Amino acid sequence: MQLRLDFHQREPIYLQIVEQVKSMVASGVLKPGDQLPTVREVAADLRINFNTTARAYRLLHEEGVISTQQGRGTYVLEVPPAAESKRLKRDRLQAMVEGLLEEAKRFGFTPEEVNKVWQDVFHRGTRD
Repeated sequence: MQLRLDFHQREPIYLQIVEQVKSMVASGVLKPGDQLPTVREVAADLRINFNTTARAYRLLHEEGVISTQQGRGTYVLEVPPAAESKRLKRDRLQAMVEGLLEEAKRFGFTPEEVNKVWQDVFHRGTRD
């Protein structure tokens, strides 16, 4: 499981982990029954506090994305129904766009400037 954290982003690290795991489940990268690394392994690999990873896993467990079984490990639960999967993917997209817009605001870009660049990049990507 490859997680990429952005320590300069305003979104807390534990939420970045939650969103990335949910995205991997929604896209099929993580499948039902797949075992996740332990909280300690994730914390060590990412060089973050154990409690940060534990908090992310706890939220994922509460949302029904994973199941942690004492002494056995942590596993991805059954794939959510298509509507739920679609919602998870849309939520991830929304979080990504919100992060981009927050950063654009910090740099002083106007909504019109952002929209123009967005349209240019999007249309260029559909021609490739």
